[in-house]
Amino acid sequence: MPFQTSSEPARATWPTGLDSIAYGGDYNPEQWPEEVWHEDVRLMREAGVNLVSVGIFSWALLEPREGEHDFGWLDRLLDLLHDNGIRVDLGTPTASPPAWFFAAHPDARVVTRDGTVLGFGSRGMASPSHPAYRAAAVGIADALARRYGRHPAVALWHVHNEYGAPVSDDYSPASATAFRAWLQDRYGTLDTLNAAWGTTFWGQRYGEWAHVDVPALAPSVVNPAQRLDFARFTDHALRACFVAERDAIRAHSDVPVTTNFMTTNCPSTDLWAWAAEVDVVSNDHYLTAADRRGHVDLALAADLTRSLAGGKPWILMEHSTSAVNWQPRNVAKRAGETTRNALSHLGRGADAILFFQWRASRSGAEKFHSAMLPHAGTSSRVWREVRTLGADLGRLAEVQGSTVRADVAILWDWVSFWAQDLEWRPSVDLDHRERVLAYYDRLWRDGLTVDLVHPTADLSAYRLVVAPASYLLTAAAGDHLAAYVADGGTLVVSYFSGIVDEHDAVHPGGYGAPLRTALGLTVEEFLPLREGDTLAVAWDHDGVRTELAADVWADDLALEGADVVATYVDGPAAGLPAITRNRHGAGTGWYVSTRLGVDGLAPVLRAAYADAGLAPSGLPDEVEVVRRHGAVADYVVAVNHADQPVEIPADGTELLTGTAVSGSYKVPAGGVAVVREARRG
Repeated sequence: MPFQTSSEPARATWPTGLDSIAYGGDYNPEQWPEEVWHEDVRLMREAGVNLVSVGIFSWALLEPREGEHDFGWLDRLLDLLHDNGIRVDLGTPTASPPAWFFAAHPDARVVTRDGTVLGFGSRGMASPSHPAYRAAAVGIADALARRYGRHPAVALWHVHNEYGAPVSDDYSPASATAFRAWLQDRYGTLDTLNAAWGTTFWGQRYGEWAHVDVPALAPSVVNPAQRLDFARFTDHALRACFVAERDAIRAHSDVPVTTNFMTTNCPSTDLWAWAAEVDVVSNDHYLTAADRRGHVDLALAADLTRSLAGGKPWILMEHSTSAVNWQPRNVAKRAGETTRNALSHLGRGADAILFFQWRASRSGAEKFHSAMLPHAGTSSRVWREVRTLGADLGRLAEVQGSTVRADVAILWDWVSFWAQDLEWRPSVDLDHRERVLAYYDRLWRDGLTVDLVHPTADLSAYRLVVAPASYLLTAAAGDHLAAYVADGGTLVVSYFSGIVDEHDAVHPGGYGAPLRTALGLTVEEFLPLREGDTLAVAWDHDGVRTELAADVWADDLALEGADVVATYVDGPAAGLPAITRNRHGAGTGWYVSTRLGVDGLAPVLRAAYADAGLAPSGLPDEVEVVRRHGAVADYVVAVNHADQPVEIPADGTELLTGTAVSGSYKVPAGGVAVVREARRG
């Protein structure tokens, strides 16, 4: 079921009526008596809240029976918020259809890969491919837009909630029908489909379109090309739902439309395609409590969101004031952590800092989730920090609209990740997310600001491009990377990259063939390690020999012009090249054929930095400093995650305290700073 991208003229790309950093969160007043609403609004004003998200899970109240609408409570709520100067991000409630919908359309329920039919009583949408769901979702979106499309409180439309979570792929009959239609549009003929999927293997060739089904569980591994196309189809089906609701809203409102992405935590959506469909990019991010350095993953998510936004300001639609409720161990944030998290997002381009949720719920599955107004009330530490953060963001109003520039890009491709994560890869330890985060963490510690980019994106602005996990890389993308190097760029590629084409077929010419020109080599054989095995790499640089610890993987390389800069000391590739550097045109291509940890990557990337004309910041590991560039000034945003103060270079005025800064500024342990400096070019 193809859909058309809107060809309308450019629309507003920021919530209307906001002239400062947006601050607030999800507001679910329907969970409370109306007399509580007035207390909520009073406390919102006290905390500096100026934007709230409303109605995201309210379908059963807005349409209690099919075709019957009750807008009275929402009328009163929007009027109350407007009267108090609080802007509204109005949601369409289509992530959670009401009980009457499933009673009327039981065949619209999602079916899992093993054939389980998912029931009602939780959250999560119906089958995105079911016509009745599509019609009902568009119907409620249209009704809301007709009524509130020009309401003075509405600053933004918020379609659905976290597409792809908690379910994405659906194996129901409706999905199978839609999948066949999608394949026919993509391939045209069965001969083309059979060729793309390599169906001569294991006798899978199709002679009728009706015989093509969803890739449900089978006696053995299902055709990986079919699995990859089903992932593409799933993304398309979800996005088509968004576009249908968005267009229903646009027929009645000129207010911008968004949906909340989950950039690093919802792998079923190709957000490069989604970003083109929203008027403003927004993201939800929650710390992983088990990760003691979760602030690095936070920075990665923020940089990825900014990259999806094309460098424009973006919305942090949800994060938490303290613990969440859905992880195995829900660790509370410590004093100051909420502010550090918020300022890290802001430093990396967010002009809106919102939470889930405003008032903690007394009932339901998320009653133990933290909130801006917690169960402990206004006497709590969390509430005091919420008020302080609101005041701080008010002092930073002038930062709004400034942008971030990066010298380094990391390749990020959801389609490649989908392909790499399928079964029967050479090692279960091939983890694309782990490799991306390892390289990103090294860059983060070295103080380099990073954009995330698709392999086919324009790379000319970047001195250094890193490819930590590019398993699926088309021949055209390989040519693009080779041209980037030839033009003077520096490229660093990790192992298991450039292996397959867009159909998950090994490239003609062998492993790494698309990267042969840029790297001056191919891979003759994979040499994965047994569980727990390690090896050493001898790194010789500037006359100094260092042994780097590695594990998981080695390659047997066939060099075609690359220089050896490190060799394997032991393991299955003992004595063979481990790390290479290839001169191509005016630039260089580096290949790292094993898994080095964050510390092991330090000398390798320092050498690549030298090629790229870059250098580490020299700041301690646990301080992050990002510069935002404005029309009349620049802003140095510093977040100190360490337990001791740190000096950062700066000249100007620290905006949170009003302190004049000359040469350097001491950021307290666990503290933050935003220094206005003279504008750079």
